[in-house]
Amino acid sequence: MPAPTPPSTLTVRDVLTLEALAAGRPEVLAGESGLDAPVRWVHIAEDTEAGGLLQGGELVLTTGLAFRRSPALTTAFLRRFHGAGAAAVVVELVDDDGAPDTEAIATLRAAAAVVDAPLVLLTRRVRFVQVTEDAHRALMAQQVTRLERARHVHEVFTGLGLENAGEAAIVQTTAELLGSPVVFEDAAHLVLSYATHGEDPTRLLDRWTNRSRHVGYLNHTGFGTGGERWLQTPVGLKGQRWGRLLVPGPAMQNDDAAWNPDSWELDTWELTDALQVLERAGQALTMARMAGRDRRELLIQARAGLVQDLRQASPPREEEARARARALGLEPGAGYVPVVAKLDGGAEGAEDATAVQLSERAFLDALQEWAARDHHSVLAASLHAGSVAILLLLPALELEDATLHRLAAGVHAPGLSWTLGVGRPDRSLVAAARGLDDADQVADTAATLASRRLPFHRFSDIRLRGLLSLLGQDPRVKAFAQAELAPLLDPPAPELIELLRDHLEHGGNMSSLARARKVSRQALYAQVRRLEERLGVSLDEAESRASLAVALLWHELAGR
Repeated sequence: MPAPTPPSTLTVRDVLTLEALAAGRPEVLAGESGLDAPVRWVHIAEDTEAGGLLQGGELVLTTGLAFRRSPALTTAFLRRFHGAGAAAVVVELVDDDGAPDTEAIATLRAAAAVVDAPLVLLTRRVRFVQVTEDAHRALMAQQVTRLERARHVHEVFTGLGLENAGEAAIVQTTAELLGSPVVFEDAAHLVLSYATHGEDPTRLLDRWTNRSRHVGYLNHTGFGTGGERWLQTPVGLKGQRWGRLLVPGPAMQNDDAAWNPDSWELDTWELTDALQVLERAGQALTMARMAGRDRRELLIQARAGLVQDLRQASPPREEEARARARALGLEPGAGYVPVVAKLDGGAEGAEDATAVQLSERAFLDALQEWAARDHHSVLAASLHAGSVAILLLLPALELEDATLHRLAAGVHAPGLSWTLGVGRPDRSLVAAARGLDDADQVADTAATLASRRLPFHRFSDIRLRGLLSLLGQDPRVKAFAQAELAPLLDPPAPELIELLRDHLEHGGNMSSLARARKVSRQALYAQVRRLEERLGVSLDEAESRASLAVALLWHELAGR
């Protein structure tokens, strides 16, 4: 069932266009600026005493029989009814023959000079009963539509709650119901989720944090104070507000209307509807929070979503990517460098999945604490199990090494250690994000190094190991390595593989190797001869040692 369209409020102008009333040739004598005032009811009255029955917002129909001959009585009648809150007074002035009563009309025109509210003259006979019937029918239809709209909004958000919908679905639904962009931010004005409703996301999120800081918080649904005139509703339990939902511009009920964040043109009903939708959305987000989604989790998810989008084959435009990144805490700069932190022991098995997630969270927390403490700007998110992607802002490209050293030295998480892989920096955020794959490869390979003396690694630091890591799935490399090591693998001879590894690490120096293995040189020579016989090659040949070193390194990497 489609959503009921929110009705426009019935105004004085609308009533004047009703066929039954238009037949009287209505002429506005005063108060034209008030013709768009809402009409709550239509009331027929012939004397001033009836003014006491009004509650405000009524359109009063009268023939003026009790006052039309007296300027003083006419003025008193008009002032009495307008003072009682009448939206407009419509006076029919015709004689017994149905012709315009010129004398009474002149009196009414004179009285109009002292009236501020809408005063309308009818010079043709009108069926007042038909006017009230038509107007009341329109008002009742509006009430039914409003009730249907309220029921629909209630059902939509109830359904989202039952489906355990995430914040993105709630925000998107809110934007669709309001017909305008909606942004969900945390207490630090970082964007957790947003829906553009067809608008340019770059424009929507431009300088978001700074703009939002000037829109004061409210503990209820309404217009923010100061800054831009945004509708907002708090998200969180009373006394524990941890974010808010914002409509940074008018909630447009007409999908064809252009979004203008600097102006709001909502009538009473539209504003009431917008407040109702926004408040229900805030409640839905709060319920999601109570179901286990804390603010940090939402921010991590939002950042992870951006990182994933940037790594797609068709990433966002650079302007949109920068706007989204800035809204998530990554400021613009001279360039960005992609970094991947591989947590030691990060992904040993499915049974450790929870431990891996906790380790990633601890690292992310430590990273954000460092960024806040040392005033660095980063965008970080889980890349895959045991690895965290980092896009690090560079104030200047020549400060890359200095910034990376501060990162490596400044992030501390008790009980955790990690290897940092670094890709190529770039002035483009989108291009830098593409370098995360290279950084991930470097981190994964550097983690296999027996000695990691460097605080971070690039491809130039992992040399042959890096090349083999990149070519590890190449069938030709696999065939070469397996052929070289076949005599030691079938049948398996782990003690000879270990001897080969030690021999290669000591560069064939038998004295050094004998001391390391704590055996005599005579015994070592016997072991090496047995190894050479098994392999069918001489380890004195440089090419043999190089081939076996490459094969053994590939075997170790493949085993990991």
